[in-house]
Amino acid sequence: MTKADMTFTPDQELTVIEDTQKWLLEAVVGLNLCPFAKAVVVKDMVRYRVCASADPADLLAMLREELQYLAEADPDQLDTTLLIAPNALPDFLDFNDFLEDCDNVLMDLALDGVLQVADFHPRYQFGGTAEDDIENFTNRTPYPTLHLLREASIDKAVEAYPDASLIFERNIEVLNKLGHAGWEGLGIRARVPR
Repeated sequence: MTKADMTFTPDQELTVIEDTQKWLLEAVVGLNLCPFAKAVVVKDMVRYRVCASADPADLLAMLREELQYLAEADPDQLDTTLLIAPNALPDFLDFNDFLEDCDNVLMDLALDGVLQVADFHPRYQFGGTAEDDIENFTNRTPYPTLHLLREASIDKAVEAYPDASLIFERNIEVLNKLGHAGWEGLGIRARVPR
């Protein structure tokens, strides 16, 4: 069996989801890195999907399916999807390049302006930063993850949070106070080996 053909047992898939949920609860909601996330999490409006394949083409195919699913779902029942890919694109630069393919799928489905894809990665690195700079941790997850979200939800959230442009700066401040040791103390990690 090649790495591209990998599958997970139900227990492994559940572990991947639990690791991602821990990140969502401890970092995103717990540190208030995204002030819009708590309501969606509390209302159980997040869909978690796991792509076990290491082949980016398989991840892209699953992204296509999930974008269509989210577009057709009732927004009062499902607001967002986290597509988690534990075995795909372990190198952040490869992952970053892959995002262009994700945008192409979005446009091919005529969902640009309806949905968007945000990106998170265990080795996330903003341009102009060193690999271990704490601000990179705002976008670090246990596994490579594509966040599918509704543009309408973003618009509503920005209306409700007038200083949305300041969120990133606030997050850097929060993480600088927390530091690497504080982040480690959150216990966010990948328990399924890649």
